[in-house]
Amino acid sequence: MVEETERGFQCTVEVPSLLYKYIIGKKGETRKRLETETRTSISIPKPGMEGQIVITGQQRSGVISARTRIDVLVESFRKKQPFTHFLSFALNQPAIQEKFLQFKEEVLEKCSKDHGVNSSLFQNPAKLHLTIGTLVLLSEQETRKACELLQRSKEDFIEPIPTVEVDGSDKLQLIADRLMEQFVTSGLMMKEWDRVKLHATIMNTLFRKDTNVEQQNNATTGKSSFKERETFDGRNILKIFENFYFGELQLNSVHLSQRFSTDSSGYYATSGQLTFS
Repeated sequence: MVEETERGFQCTVEVPSLLYKYIIGKKGETRKRLETETRTSISIPKPGMEGQIVITGQQRSGVISARTRIDVLVESFRKKQPFTHFLSFALNQPAIQEKFLQFKEEVLEKCSKDHGVNSSLFQNPAKLHLTIGTLVLLSEQETRKACELLQRSKEDFIEPIPTVEVDGSDKLQLIADRLMEQFVTSGLMMKEWDRVKLHATIMNTLFRKDTNVEQQNNATTGKSSFKERETFDGRNILKIFENFYFGELQLNSVHLSQRFSTDSSGYYATSGQLTFS
């Protein structure tokens, strides 16, 4: 919204303080260029202080242009940030954890001679989950927005989905796809696929490294160095365990989970949660 004032026009933009530096630029050059080219004045809160960026100018078109260019800058640099949260279905019920540990034991018993196969490959059973999508939430305000959107989803589309029309797996896919669409539309999530690829990661070379090292590396770059990831031969595992049964559970909640965190149950700490029947 561009408001008309006594001195011209004004617009405010909500931007996490972490991204202020990209709008200011080196020695303030980016902001100066924006102000000169759009004939506006751009007021930015001090670093570390959450608030609104205020754009003022004599011409409405100039204010709109400055706002658009700031939005583009923010979106561009947000994409470069490692994700901080993710939407998930927890799979860590005791019966599932027990079957997973049985799977791990049998894999190590039958396939430990295969290249790269050892206990460091396996997921922490307390953190087994299905990921719906990842989010970059850079302020408490954005986290609250994500929580509110998650709660609205229950009224908007989860409760209206008739159980009798689809079986359990289709309903789960439908809920996951609609949640993704809702969060992508809000700007909080990037769309990677046409449909959510529901899967649970049980083995991954990323798990080999010390957890603290992985967290530091991911927090800095958003991804792991390829050189640190030793491959493993999973052909026998796929052949022997293709029909392994991990159990059955009822999913009735979606978590807004914090990356690199642990709660009292051993699962990821939850910023927000949506429960449905």
